[in-house]
Amino acid sequence: MASGMVQPLSPSQSAAGMLSILTRVSAPQVGSKHLRRVLVTLVGSLLHQADLCIMTRLLGYVDLSEPHFVAAVLAIVFNPLFWNVVARWEHKTRKLSKAFGSPRLACYTLGGAILLLNVLRSHCFTQAMLSQPRMQSLDNPAAYHVGLALLGVGGVFVLSSFLALGFTGTFLGDYFGILKEARVTMFPFSVLDNPMYWGSTAIYLGWAIVHASPTGLLLTALVALIYMVAIVYEEPFTAEIYQQKASQAYKRS
Repeated sequence: MASGMVQPLSPSQSAAGMLSILTRVSAPQVGSKHLRRVLVTLVGSLLHQADLCIMTRLLGYVDLSEPHFVAAVLAIVFNPLFWNVVARWEHKTRKLSKAFGSPRLACYTLGGAILLLNVLRSHCFTQAMLSQPRMQSLDNPAAYHVGLALLGVGGVFVLSSFLALGFTGTFLGDYFGILKEARVTMFPFSVLDNPMYWGSTAIYLGWAIVHASPTGLLLTALVALIYMVAIVYEEPFTAEIYQQKASQAYKRS
C-alpha cells in the first residue's frame, strides 16, 4: 500500500483521545511520581486503557499483511526472545564465556549483536510506517511537538540508563557472572523501574507520532507488550542470580 493521506472515519473518536493523554508528558509537572505515572499511562493507554473504538479505527489504516509491517512485527518479537534465550543458556552452560575466552568478552559480543538487532528493528519499524497511510488527525504541529517531546524524554531515559549501568550492566552482564555490588538506584532508576525499556518505548511512540503513523502506534503497542512480557520473564531470574550471590557471600563469611 502506497504511503499517503487517508481521511479518518471519525476524527473526534480516533487520535484525539490518545493525544489528550500524550500531551501530559509536556506538562510542567515533572516530579518523579508524576513522571512515572505519565509514562505508565502512555503505555497502558495503548494496551489496556485505550478506547477499543480507537484501536479498531487504527487497525482500519493498517494492512497487516504488508511485508514491511510483517518484518517489523517479527523483529520486535524476536529481539527480546533472542537475548533472553541466549543469556539464560550462557548462565546455565557458560559456553559463550568458554568460546570467547572470558565472560566479559562474551558479554561484549552479545551486546554488539543486540545493538545490531535493535538497529534492524528500528529500520523495519520506520519502513513499515512509510509504507502505509498517515493519519490526518495526527498530522498537525501539536502532535508533531508531542512526538518530539517523547523522543527527547525517551532518549534521556535510554542514555542515562546506559550511563548508570555501563555496557555489561545494560547487556545482561549478570547472566555472565558480571555482577554489581548493589542495586543501581541513581537516576533514572530513582524515578522509574526498567527505564531502558520504557525509554525505548517512548522513543518508538514519539517516532510514530512525528510520522502521524497509525501503523507506528500499533507497532509501539506491540513493543510495549513485548517489553512487559520480558520484564515478567527477566526480573525474577535476575533477582535469583543476586540471591545466589548473597547466599554464597554469607556462607563464605
